[in-house]
Amino acid sequence: METTKNTTVGPIEARYREVGEELSGALRGLFEDVPVIRHVTGTVKVAGLLGIDKVLASRLLKSMRAGDPLATLHAAPGPQPLRRVIEGFERLGVSPQASDRADRAVSEFERLIREDAGDRSALQTLISAWLPEARREFELRRKQSAFRAMSEIYGCLTETLLATVFLHPSARDGMIDIVWLIGSLGLRRLRPNARVRFASRRYSSPGQPRRPMTLGNERVEDLRGLLLSRFCNATDADLDVHEMGEVTRYVVAGDRGFATPLDFVFAEVNREEIEQTLVPGATRSAYLFAEVDTPSRRLLFDVLLHESIYPGKHPRLLIYDTAFEGVASVNDRSRDLDRLELEESVAVLDRGLRNLHTPALPRYTEMVGEVFESMGWDSGDYRGFRTEIDYPIYGSQVTMSFDPDGSGEG
Repeated sequence: METTKNTTVGPIEARYREVGEELSGALRGLFEDVPVIRHVTGTVKVAGLLGIDKVLASRLLKSMRAGDPLATLHAAPGPQPLRRVIEGFERLGVSPQASDRADRAVSEFERLIREDAGDRSALQTLISAWLPEARREFELRRKQSAFRAMSEIYGCLTETLLATVFLHPSARDGMIDIVWLIGSLGLRRLRPNARVRFASRRYSSPGQPRRPMTLGNERVEDLRGLLLSRFCNATDADLDVHEMGEVTRYVVAGDRGFATPLDFVFAEVNREEIEQTLVPGATRSAYLFAEVDTPSRRLLFDVLLHESIYPGKHPRLLIYDTAFEGVASVNDRSRDLDRLELEESVAVLDRGLRNLHTPALPRYTEMVGEVFESMGWDSGDYRGFRTEIDYPIYGSQVTMSFDPDGSGEG
């Protein structure tokens, strides 16, 4: 997917780039000025020659290879470690001119941190706004920290949250059948008495109550009857069910999930679930979403569309904070204020069951294959879109939106 980026550089970014460019040039100047180290590229050899540790040598070399002034600042060691680097070069006989230039560049870097940013963490935050690679690394580390904190507070976690939705034209014209394959895999307690829970959100179809069915076309009252037992190491007896309006909450019974992680996988069929709204003249977007209701290491969210559903459309990825107003509709523009701007994306999946494989879930194609086989659908007729998020933010809503105007790409 192509995206349009704003290439205008503001005065703050320009200053950061200037400092980063001078720091990079000064560090390269140190190496170029000393023949014994000029062409040395190995971390261990550089560390030995300069009398510094390997971690510092690795960060030094990484910052010099960054190729972008902002990336140099992001990867560079702190001012004090950099001064130890300069001292190492002085022991090797670097010229006073090269040493002085490096010292001035480091002092300017230190001033940037202290006076412009406040501290190194704030500097990293600012740089991440301009540099996609830094942004991804910045977000991943902080999402990982948030995951650890929330899992310890709640006393539970899950390795993988699974949300796969299949859309197929209904027998009734203008309606869409929906199958949800949902799961919590590697769900476990961190404390024996912790309450381990997850939820499903149940809506009503237009003009009629929702009637969830199994893949075998049997009516059920709640998710316990939808368990795909061959992909689970838990049973319906391990769940206590609590109905709360549109939301059904499932609490793992007893002390299960403490010694051994639990796997729950469900498949829910809903005929004539939603209207086919993306028709000529439509003004509202169609959307599907997954909620992060348990601290999780990973979210796998796939949308599989029959070729007749939203033809030519590619989804936008929207992530909402649901803490203030709950679940968000993409058609409610007031909820734009709750969107989280994160470096996540949607991947296009090739047609066919084998192209849905993911290392995150070795048996995933078996699970999806069971849905296709049970429903009598051909996987080759389906377009797929995937977002796979490491450490998804607890309490967020991950949404794929199919818009009436344009392809939705970008």
